[in-house]
Amino acid sequence: TLNQNSKLTTARRNTMTNSQFTAYNNSKIATAQPAELTLMLYEGAIKFCNIAMIGIENKDYEKASNNIQKARRIIVELQTTLDHEYEVANDFDVIYNYLFQTLIQANVKKDPEILEEALVQLRDLRNMWKEIMKVARIPSAMAR
Repeated sequence: TLNQNSKLTTARRNTMTNSQFTAYNNSKIATAQPAELTLMLYEGAIKFCNIAMIGIENKDYEKASNNIQKARRIIVELQTTLDHEYEVANDFDVIYNYLFQTLIQANVKKDPEILEEALVQLRDLRNMWKEIMKVARIPSAMAR
């Protein structure tokens, strides 16, 4: 499960130097399947939004802004990699545009409710993507 992977990653991080951990993560990304990369991007956007939420709650607006910007860059990456030969890509494009605009508003207003709205959408997308991977029988390193 994700929680077990998180504990394992933390344990590994504690025994690795920063450069070793960076090399490990780069290797994980380089060897991931496209569907798995998409899942990693969703997870990253959720993580950065959660960090931004903590920043807003603690009135650390620089932290909030930096992490919302990271989440926005992930949304741009997801949007850029859409394959518009498939009709469903247009639906994802609309969702990603909405998320991008929502993140801009959350950043400008430093409003936790707006950021939570983006988080709900991102979690739904991630969960839907996991289901798609399961149905399509695409292995996930995050599920191992």
